[in-house]
Amino acid sequence: MKPRAKFLAASGLAFVAAACGNSETGTQTLPQQATAITSPSPPIVLDQFGYRPDDTKIVRVRQPVDGFDAGAGQAPRKTYYVRRAGSKEMVSTFALGANEDAPADPLSGDRVWPLDISRITEPGEYFITSDDDVQVSPIFTVGKDVYKPVLREAFRTFYYQRAGIAKSAPEAGADWSDAASHLGPKQDSEARLFSAPDDKSTERDLQGGWFDAGDYNQYTNWTADQCRTLLISYTENPDAWGDDFGIPESGNGVSDILDEAKWGIDWLLRMQNADGSVLSILDRDHASPPSAAKGPSLYGPPTTAAALSAAATFAFASTVFGDSSAPGHAAYAADLKKAAIAAWEWAEANPGVTFYNNDARDSSEGIGAGQQEPEEEYLAGKRFAAAAYLQVLTGDEDLLPVLDAAFAETQMLKTGFVDAYRYEIQDAALLLARQPGAPAEMRSYYSEIFGRRFDAAPSGGYDVPLDAMHWGSNVTMARAGALYVDGARLSDNPEIAARYLAEARDYLHYLHGANPMGKVYLTNMSAFGAEQSVMRLYHTWRTSAPIPGFLVGGPNPTYSWDGCCPETCGSAPANAACGAAQPSPPHGQPPLKSYLDFNDGWPLNSWQISENSISYQAAYLRLLANFVE
Repeated sequence: MKPRAKFLAASGLAFVAAACGNSETGTQTLPQQATAITSPSPPIVLDQFGYRPDDTKIVRVRQPVDGFDAGAGQAPRKTYYVRRAGSKEMVSTFALGANEDAPADPLSGDRVWPLDISRITEPGEYFITSDDDVQVSPIFTVGKDVYKPVLREAFRTFYYQRAGIAKSAPEAGADWSDAASHLGPKQDSEARLFSAPDDKSTERDLQGGWFDAGDYNQYTNWTADQCRTLLISYTENPDAWGDDFGIPESGNGVSDILDEAKWGIDWLLRMQNADGSVLSILDRDHASPPSAAKGPSLYGPPTTAAALSAAATFAFASTVFGDSSAPGHAAYAADLKKAAIAAWEWAEANPGVTFYNNDARDSSEGIGAGQQEPEEEYLAGKRFAAAAYLQVLTGDEDLLPVLDAAFAETQMLKTGFVDAYRYEIQDAALLLARQPGAPAEMRSYYSEIFGRRFDAAPSGGYDVPLDAMHWGSNVTMARAGALYVDGARLSDNPEIAARYLAEARDYLHYLHGANPMGKVYLTNMSAFGAEQSVMRLYHTWRTSAPIPGFLVGGPNPTYSWDGCCPETCGSAPANAACGAAQPSPPHGQPPLKSYLDFNDGWPLNSWQISENSISYQAAYLRLLANFVE
């Protein structure tokens, strides 16, 4: 047995659901916004964009019995009709075998009954009614390319998150145009070390990259992860990604997702020092629009974690761009390989270098928001991932014992649901499993363990089994769905593969409206088929209507107003700053109903619910692209 195959067989890696992303935005103070937008959830919930003709189509009839809408619903009917939108012509009749005394789903507080309408395969627009026309669903489309426009808009949010580039016609709409941001004196192109803001000798050109989330800061660990996720999505289904998605590079003969990933990777390269180390964070000023931000940009020092994250992404990107025939990509791949090796060697020589941003431990208060420094176990996982991508790129067998050692230090692939960093290790393990040295029984083992793992998790009435619900639950849904797709790819059993793909689609349909809120968790998608999409998100860039396509964090049963409430919030009295009680929803609701369309800043802290994040976006795009032809 070859060393790689021995490692894979011995390690017993298992698939588990990934946890939320890293979009905590701290305590940035913004003016209170208008009252939250609410609307009643429909009694029949489904994917509001629609379904592909040959896919299974399970819609859900719901009766709320717990939560803010308890008692608002009605008992299920015995018969439902599928009708054509517009003409209301009845196309087909479906019987619902419903137990009206069924217990409520604890995740949602709803009684939920599945209605299988899979025999509707003719392309067109439809809606569903009960036999008495009292219960009515949103309109949905059946079509081969039903998700293509959604993919385009969701992908274009990365363009709007770019720093240092003007958003203007033809790519940007009039409501979301802006001049290039953070390119003034002492900003991104002249960024200085956070601890020496007056020392010109520390200036670095760190322009480019993306705003991490609703705030404008950028973190090496997370940017590296999202670049890699975009590239993984491209390799999983390159046909989904064209050169016509409406970004500045469209039409250049290169898939737009490669161009967008390169935008982020180029920023990572600027963050790398000559000795191979990689800076950890770039703190940016905030204003609306971004070009109005005039304050300085400050960076954090290099860390072991940043170097490992960058090494993994540079190595994988070198593989992907090295396979491209586009002009300049071969040379770019060669540069990335050198950068990956340099980052890896620095991390190996400097295994414990840390930087805690926005933290008294490093006198860095106010630098960034979310804490980007991983805990020790996560660092072992990053070492495992970096070694895996480098080993595949270089074939260096000296890295094989490093893989064994790194895996021995972390249990994150062996046990249940844990944390935010699991998915990057899973992706690296999947890469190893797909190599020629991995035995067929290992592939089968992965799929079997994967299936048992999720069979054991509580599924609930909406068939989106998770071990936990928390901040960023929507990214957990997206990553869990993508893992099911991976399980299908690794399975040698067509029946199991088909089942996994159906379960992956359940997560996608959930994000598209098949949830107890009846909400498409993407922003401003009415022009693309969504009857109820998010119309308020937390973002420092305030616009009259949100940019289409952002995935928000989603339901969060751990939501709470700021710790200063309800007594005092600085000098403001509680009844003015906090209100009389926490907004409910999201507070005090069943997990899947812990959501509200609102964008209030401190002290109601809506970012726990409605903020966007490039980590959410990349995970969602990866899931969605698997179902775009």
